[in-house]
Amino acid sequence: MPTFTALTTLEGRAPAYKLGEAMEGMTPEPTGIGVFEMEDGSGLWEVGGYFEEAPDEASLALLAAAMGAKPFVVSELPETDWVAHVRRELAPVEAGRFFVYGSHDADKVPEGVEPLLIEAAMAFGTGHHGTTLGCLQALDRLATGGFAGANVVDIGCGTAVLAMAAARIWPQNVLASDIDEVAVEVAKANVAANGLTGRVSCVEAAGFGHPDLAAAAPFDLIFANILKGPLIALAPDLAGSLQPGGYAILSGILNEQADEVIGVYAQCGVNLVERESIVDWTTLTLQRNT
Repeated sequence: MPTFTALTTLEGRAPAYKLGEAMEGMTPEPTGIGVFEMEDGSGLWEVGGYFEEAPDEASLALLAAAMGAKPFVVSELPETDWVAHVRRELAPVEAGRFFVYGSHDADKVPEGVEPLLIEAAMAFGTGHHGTTLGCLQALDRLATGGFAGANVVDIGCGTAVLAMAAARIWPQNVLASDIDEVAVEVAKANVAANGLTGRVSCVEAAGFGHPDLAAAAPFDLIFANILKGPLIALAPDLAGSLQPGGYAILSGILNEQADEVIGVYAQCGVNLVERESIVDWTTLTLQRNT
């Protein structure tokens, strides 16, 4: 069965979500709607719909005009087993001591690594993206240097791969949070698949806005692999939730955005220790003033 996509971009989170909601009432009805902030620093949001029948392009044009969006681009996708395709494309990833793999590669896990199972159907945050890979490598360097996290949280956890990595090497329980309900369910499934239930607790929260996070603060290590805008907005709360001498590993930052993020966090008393660029993306390791 063919699949049709309809994609557009516009400025602003609220209009983007309003457009996504309006698309849900279309005939034929979309099988799925996605609303995402673009990662290029443009401030634009992408809104997309998936259809099993060709969408009504006149209705799409009216919706785009009403919301101030660009005209929708409609495409027909070939029939593809996407999970099988992802499995072929996503080879295991090594990041320091960590080995991230799908169940289809379970026979490839070498001795002496910290294994992290992420299924191909849950591919966001598998370690292949430069941001996740950079965070895992930064964590490995901290641990190799003698740091041992006693109170760790992963903000915007996605698959919870970073929280699970911390739980693999340190005995204390780790917190993980995400603003998206589906991401939290994916994170919980990954935690269970890795035998870490009870070691990693996943909650739905925006930033540090959850009672469990408030009760556990201050943390000695905070992961935040999100985007530049949310990272900057989060800076005061993150600094306030980080104990003196504690570390923050930040990513989701384009290389050209890194200096701005470093400057904002320095104003909050959280200063650069190390930076690493992988292709277009920078990962920062910061430390709060003692």
